[in-house]
Amino acid sequence: MNNSLIIKPYSSKNQAEVVQLIVHIQQEEYKIAITKDDQPDLFQVEEFYQTGDGNFWVAMYGGKVVGTISLLDIGNKQVALRKMFVAKEFRGSTYKTASLLLATAIAWAKERQIKAIYLGTTPQFLAAHRFYEKNGFTRVSPDDLPEKFPVLPVDKLFYHLEFS
Repeated sequence: MNNSLIIKPYSSKNQAEVVQLIVHIQQEEYKIAITKDDQPDLFQVEEFYQTGDGNFWVAMYGGKVVGTISLLDIGNKQVALRKMFVAKEFRGSTYKTASLLLATAIAWAKERQIKAIYLGTTPQFLAAHRFYEKNGFTRVSPDDLPEKFPVLPVDKLFYHLEFS
């Protein structure tokens, strides 16, 4: 059993763990009234995320999923960052899980000459806001989002990272 953190592309064998991790964080930690059934993309990761310029990655530790991140192809060489979740015990500087996940997604985007990454988040995810800003993302008005950016009802703040 490998006890180092590794980031790898999603595989359907990760599905149950991915759903469990994401829904647990949403419901238990952040008390967001959302169920797995409200997120059909979690049951169609390959078709929904791993197509075009999109992808979905998992952070694994000791053979278990401890984090997720995805890029959704929204056309025009732009992607939406979605499903960024890290198990509580793997947050912070010890494992650097979020940083490794984000670095993987950014490297993927640059390899494919993506022009910009956009994301939406909720006002209560304060640590996430600081994390994105520290990693070069800047706040953007909802009016400045690409036409095909999927705005979720819980998303009230938006960020983007542009590549030159």
